[in-house]
Amino acid sequence: MFNARSGKSSIINVVLYKLPPTETVFIPATIVIKKHSLQSFRNFQIWDLPGQIDFLESNFDTEGIFSSAGAMVWILDAQDDYLESVARLTDTILQLQQLYPDIKYSVFIHKVDSLSSDFRDDTVRDIIQRILDDLNDAGLENPPVSFYATSVYDNSIYEALSKVLQLLNPQLATFEALLNTIAGSCKMQKIYLFDVLSKLYIASDTSPVDMAGYTLCSDYIDTIVDLSEIYGWERGQGEQTNGAVQKTEDESAESFISGIRGYCLYLKEMNKYLAIIGFSKEPRFSDEKAMIDYNVQLFQDTLGEVLALT
Repeated sequence: MFNARSGKSSIINVVLYKLPPTETVFIPATIVIKKHSLQSFRNFQIWDLPGQIDFLESNFDTEGIFSSAGAMVWILDAQDDYLESVARLTDTILQLQQLYPDIKYSVFIHKVDSLSSDFRDDTVRDIIQRILDDLNDAGLENPPVSFYATSVYDNSIYEALSKVLQLLNPQLATFEALLNTIAGSCKMQKIYLFDVLSKLYIASDTSPVDMAGYTLCSDYIDTIVDLSEIYGWERGQGEQTNGAVQKTEDESAESFISGIRGYCLYLKEMNKYLAIIGFSKEPRFSDEKAMIDYNVQLFQDTLGEVLALT
């Protein structure tokens, strides 16, 4: 749920449909519920709700809209007068918490790219404080609400939506434990499990996020996807012998590159939707690729077993 013209449709079109951010100004306002699908290791549905309508009113099917929701994202325009939006948000959370207590809430403080650094920080801090104070005053302690400053013009929106997807993944702790093991054994500074097409990461190891490294990983995915559209092939097709074709089907795509802004990058496809990308500044990282390949193959086998349980 969102205010009108807050940027929700722009986010969906940029992330899911790769619309250039500069073209989002031509997107018409949402006047009906629009449903979007994210096909990944699990199928996620994203509902785009018109911001000018209060779907908690009695003449709407609140049960049909919210009963199966795992997370609600509220887009708040940081460039606009946000007091009314904050009031609507807190009222919505208080009502939904009584009816559907399992819903998790994320607030995207959006369009912060055009604000100066100091004003942006003050605005984000003021919004967070107002929302938490209103919820606490209403008796809701420790509300399940996360806050993110976002923009479609950088990777902050991908980072925020990645965190929302992780709220919906019951196996997140298992994924993180596996990635922690790989990061430690392969001397990776950070490692992500990405949904390749959306560039959202399903999980990462638990070390702090390095935004410079994350941006590099995101750009790396763009490069790999662009190359695959030119040089890729449909698995299992070709004029080779049956044995050679079978070998191609069993192999996962991978890429290794060093010397990019002081980083070494390692990518390997896990399945049709997922790939891991790790990076390191270790000078001997590239010399130990054979060990990395072996450990990552073990991770891939284990990940397949975990996904088979879902």
